[in-house]
Amino acid sequence: MPDIKTFLLAIGGVVVMWLPVLLLHLTLVLFSALIAYALTRSIADWLRKQMAYLRPSWRGFQTHQLAEWLALAGWLLITVVLVVLTGDWVAEKMSVDVFGKLVEQITLVLDQLHRMLPDDVARHVPSSVSMLQTQLLAMVKTYAPQLQLAGIHTLRGLGYVLIGTVIGSMMAVQITPRPRAPLPPIVSYARGQFDELTQVFGDVFFAQVKISTINTFLTAVYLLGILPLVGHPLPMAWTVVLITFACGLIPVVGNLVSNVIIVLLSLTHGLGVSLASLAWLVSIHKLEYFLNAQIIGHRIHAAAWELLIMMLLFEATFGIAGLVAAPVIYAQIKRVLLHRGWL
Repeated sequence: MPDIKTFLLAIGGVVVMWLPVLLLHLTLVLFSALIAYALTRSIADWLRKQMAYLRPSWRGFQTHQLAEWLALAGWLLITVVLVVLTGDWVAEKMSVDVFGKLVEQITLVLDQLHRMLPDDVARHVPSSVSMLQTQLLAMVKTYAPQLQLAGIHTLRGLGYVLIGTVIGSMMAVQITPRPRAPLPPIVSYARGQFDELTQVFGDVFFAQVKISTINTFLTAVYLLGILPLVGHPLPMAWTVVLITFACGLIPVVGNLVSNVIIVLLSLTHGLGVSLASLAWLVSIHKLEYFLNAQIIGHRIHAAAWELLIMMLLFEATFGIAGLVAAPVIYAQIKRVLLHRGWL
């Protein structure tokens, strides 16, 4: 067994890479870059095989940048088209009738709350939609600085995603998959660390896709099966299912977004359906928390309890960014220990 000094030196590369990322809140940039890099490289590898099959003279380095540029253009084009089509479809579905029904149900919910709650509590509940709007406006004015700060953080996050995507795409195009000439020692070491990071990230990301698929399936059972069966079909149910899958690829935060959408749309059928939706979603995400550790742990050869402990420690230390990054960091540490024969 290694002593503490040897152990710290062994994992020093992982610490040196991740500590600035977490302290400077650059997790979004790094993950966006890795996703863009992995996506471009995966598509490019497939294109390169097709090119080599169709025209053997293209085999090798000559097709490197061509395949990467085609892959990059392809997935960017598909992403833009999907976003535009989804936006148009949602705008078409979100009719005035849906909003009118939602306002009507909010009025009924407020009335139900006034009847159900004790008088001491009920007097703090708005008696009408107009009063609710007045209270919300007053709350917005009171918390305007905090809301402004949240808006700035949101815009900064979107900017980080864009910058990370550009960086990852450029790296996929400019970095040769298998360099023929020997690299200088420090470049070779950095390249090895980067290749290991992309491999570990790919394992964790595809495990997250599996988790999101399970989450989406369970949500679809409720939205497309149970609710229509009891006579309370949700408006835009298929759209919400697709949103749930997309949001599920983003741990923690994505689930909050999809949950808010589902609970708000459930209000069109009253408070009871909205509470039932909330209970179902909470149950799914409690299950998902353990599935997360089980599925990702299997991909990175770690027990579920190991990963849960790491996720809790990193969340307590670095917040949500630490929670999201914990599986990747722990997978890298495990690889280092396995390579040295310490596990």
